[in-house]
Amino acid sequence: MNALTRPGNGRVLAGVCAGIADRFGWSRTFVRVAWVILSFFPGPLWIAYVVLWFLMPAEGNRR
Repeated sequence: MNALTRPGNGRVLAGVCAGIADRFGWSRTFVRVAWVILSFFPGPLWIAYVVLWFLMPAEGNRR
């Protein structure tokens, strides 16, 4: 499995969904569609996205 990083290519917003998809071997489209659907339900999904945006290193900038 790949490390959890935000890819340099194929980003739509910050690359969080693409990074999660790459890490687990899922389709990027699946993760993005799932995120959009789940974002309509109450919960901390938007907060989690922003937190991951700051915590996930960009590809090539691993800590």
